[in-house]
Amino acid sequence: MFFIHLTNPPKLARVKVDVRAFLEYPNGMTDTEQQILSALLELESAVGRVKTAEPKPNLVAIFSRIDELAGALPPGSDPQLLHYLRKKSYEKARLFLQGRDAENAAGNCHGHVE
Repeated sequence: MFFIHLTNPPKLARVKVDVRAFLEYPNGMTDTEQQILSALLELESAVGRVKTAEPKPNLVAIFSRIDELAGALPPGSDPQLLHYLRKKSYEKARLFLQGRDAENAAGNCHGHVE
């Protein structure tokens, strides 16, 4: 059950809340964003195994998958996420999708978002 607290509500207030997006996708992410996050986590794991794994993880396939998914994002997607993905700032994109964008160090873009 969800409750909405209205400060200074009108005499008759009807509020319609669609919570399906929050129930279907963690943190309100779209399906494509969730797939990108999964691919970024897979990449992080694979990179961590490169030195010791036999056979070596296929990083090119993971990079290709991330690029494919990034290209599938709709035009109205968050410009910061699109910027991170275009610049191949995969750790920043992962932190952003995990709701941890505040942890991202400022890069060479000086706050510029395309």
